[in-house]
Amino acid sequence: MGSTERAIELAFRHLGKRDRTEAELRRHLAAKDVGEPEADAAIAEVVRMGYLDDARYARTFAEDRRNLDGWGSERIERRLLALGVDREHVATALGGRDGAEELEAAVELLRRRFRDGIVAQERERERALGMLVRKGYELELAHDAVRAFERAAAA
Repeated sequence: MGSTERAIELAFRHLGKRDRTEAELRRHLAAKDVGEPEADAAIAEVVRMGYLDDARYARTFAEDRRNLDGWGSERIERRLLALGVDREHVATALGGRDGAEELEAAVELLRRRFRDGIVAQERERERALGMLVRKGYELELAHDAVRAFERAAAA
């Protein structure tokens, strides 16, 4: 088996476990002592066949982190960039959500976490803000979400 064929086989094996970014696959191949020309050829082949697509990865990742983990756009962006996804793909993946949708997602996260609806005490309000910021919501949006949650709880 030639070195390019070996690289393609390693790429398929690595991609068979879960979706990966191009940067992740490139690091994996380098760790398996695959030369750069062979890695380039293997990556080009799996991209051509549709098994590797950073734009699709970014869209799916953003959707899953929002829906399953309640992450905000800021945290999703940081993670995708750390995974080696191009900024253009990250921006496109995050571009489908406007400020109102982001606010509603943050309020929904508060509803799940603070079921009794009480964040009137300063300590609880700070806990709520901290949770939203850690989840990747911008501080200003987190403040807006807490205020909206408090208004809804008081109504």
